[in-house]
Amino acid sequence: MKSRRTLLVRTGHGSAAASAVPGLPEAVPGVVPDGVPGLAPDAGADAVADAVVDVAPSAPPVPPDLPPVFGPVVPGPVAPGPIVFGPVLPMVPVEPVLSVVPVQSVRPVAPAPPSAPPAVPPLLVVPPRPVEPPAVPAPPAVAAAPGGPVIEPLFTSAPGLNWAGPGDQWSRAWALRTLGGAASPAGPPVAPPAADAPRAPLPAALPDPRDAAELPPTARDIELIRTSLAVVEPVADRATAHFYALIFLTHPEIRALFPAAMDVQRDRLFRALLTAARSAGDPEGLRAHLGALGRGHRRYGTLTGHYGPVGECLVAALAKYAGSRWNAETELAWRRVYRLVSSIMIEAAEEAARTSPPWWQGEVVAHERRSPDVAVLTVRPDQSYPYRAGQYTSLETPWWPRVWRHFSFASAPRPDGLLTFHVKAVQAGWVSNALVHRAAPGDVLRLGPAVGGMTLDDTDGGDLLLVGGGTGIAPLRALVEEVAGRGAGGRSVEVFHGARTPAELYELAALRELADRHRWLTVRGVLSGPGAGTAEAAAAGLLAGELPEAVARFGPWTGRTAYLSGPPAMVRRTSGVLLRAGLPAERIRHDLVGDLAAP
Repeated sequence: MKSRRTLLVRTGHGSAAASAVPGLPEAVPGVVPDGVPGLAPDAGADAVADAVVDVAPSAPPVPPDLPPVFGPVVPGPVAPGPIVFGPVLPMVPVEPVLSVVPVQSVRPVAPAPPSAPPAVPPLLVVPPRPVEPPAVPAPPAVAAAPGGPVIEPLFTSAPGLNWAGPGDQWSRAWALRTLGGAASPAGPPVAPPAADAPRAPLPAALPDPRDAAELPPTARDIELIRTSLAVVEPVADRATAHFYALIFLTHPEIRALFPAAMDVQRDRLFRALLTAARSAGDPEGLRAHLGALGRGHRRYGTLTGHYGPVGECLVAALAKYAGSRWNAETELAWRRVYRLVSSIMIEAAEEAARTSPPWWQGEVVAHERRSPDVAVLTVRPDQSYPYRAGQYTSLETPWWPRVWRHFSFASAPRPDGLLTFHVKAVQAGWVSNALVHRAAPGDVLRLGPAVGGMTLDDTDGGDLLLVGGGTGIAPLRALVEEVAGRGAGGRSVEVFHGARTPAELYELAALRELADRHRWLTVRGVLSGPGAGTAEAAAAGLLAGELPEAVARFGPWTGRTAYLSGPPAMVRRTSGVLLRAGLPAERIRHDLVGDLAAP
């Protein structure tokens, strides 16, 4: 019977290295990337893990660490004993003196012919230990095209400072080298195949795919999109990992646009694309959503030429996980929808590039701690920064390149141009902990464009209900300042500021000072944690209980426009309370959907 051995193939220094590859799921034993000979055909590119392959050897195995044996082999019994490991320098012919494993584990050595001289092994030359790391070659220089570079960033005048990300030389070299001429603003996002490229035949009812993919999606396409999405969504995590694995393996230049840790970023782009595809039947809503998405992508250094590779990898990932629901007609539908999606995003990005940079740089000029884990930052942007009260932006710190997090403006636009943010350090929050515990005056941050629809309607002078939990009071404070600056005009404003501890009601005193000066403003503090309902809390004028229930007790709120900000669970519960109280959904505003607006 032939002996078999197991060959363990690893992609790093152990399985832990494989599971720590950024942007990919944890390693799963027995699952390897596609295209490796001798592996399971269903193993996808979405896993980088150990692979076990059985091999039938033609000869008994040889222990790799045994020293070479020279000279004739003397027959006779061999006593088993321990194997002595380690190199012998220099290696010279010696008589075997070591105890070895049983004879079946040692490669048999044939005696030399009588006429042949004994073989003398070469001396092993060991080079000295290097004192310096090897030099890493710079990316190859790319010759400029006669009319200038093939790809030009949408905005070239913003300095990079100490960031490694959008606009740095390495990312630019990759883009120029790999994307080539794919970055034509007017070209199709998904490049059509060459004229002589073989194409799979389609049903007779379908037009030529090179022309059909440029047509707008039809009702049949929308139906196919939703059918395939129903199949993919239960395995969206695996499809997402496969999607990014395809991008980074086939288009490594795109990897520089993403943060080192992909735990948050990995899901956002793929799910945003799926959400956009699901909304393809609503052109107006789709254009509003994708416009913000395209403008927000500029801060990552996204270029027009990147949309083509992303589209191809999206189609490939969907084809893998849509199962039997995927066919030529479904692929054509997805290509049409993706062309529509990418065209809207490209147009929005190029329009924004004519009037604003992809990001602003802001210097921290004040850092005030309001509680052990809450800080108020005042930032001075390097140029005019347009925004409205109630909106939010995304911030990047120099300590976590390409990691952006959303923060609301805590003040209305000022004549001096300064911006204020309320930041709470959350557990495992990279950006929030850096801003609260590390940032100081003089540090420079990056700011994305202002987004969000939680702004005042200039045509509606009705009464307002503002409900903020924790640091969610920041955009509501900005709305109060805007009303005070413009004049109430006969409207009344009710503010509920809720938190678990008295220290988290850090803005309550300032809001009450505003209420003392403006009769149209009413402010109530709500305490839900330790100390709620005590005599001290009552003396401080604090209501006891959860914030949504406290809002319900002071209803009804018919005729008002409600603005909700804070933890998602609180916003959802408060929205449900107001809906059950009869407030129409169109008069309840929040930015929970804003997480998809700037992935």
